[in-house]
Amino acid sequence: MSDTLFGKIIRREIPADIVYEDDEVLAFRDVNPQAPVHVLFIPKRPLATLDDAVAGDAELLGKLLLACAAYAKREGFAQQGYRTVINCNEHGGQTVFHLHVHLLAGRRMHWPPG
Repeated sequence: MSDTLFGKIIRREIPADIVYEDDEVLAFRDVNPQAPVHVLFIPKRPLATLDDAVAGDAELLGKLLLACAAYAKREGFAQQGYRTVINCNEHGGQTVFHLHVHLLAGRRMHWPPG
């Protein structure tokens, strides 16, 4: 199990506002939201970065994205729109080395991001 902040959340060693959970995926509200809706979707099995994923992880990666889409539909903002982001490594903006998908919604997103 990951010794990162996210591993501790999975093990319930530190609190989080959990909004979704199944056998392989956990989702919780970001403590430093960058949009009115900012939820992190993480695999329960530790995977440090997207670069560490292999072909055998394809199903898990798909489940992360499908969980994001299901949450957006369930919460009623899918039709209006949302953004999913995976940061990878230092220059990509990754600060917790446990793969996670940011789901951002509740405001108009711009491209390129600031």
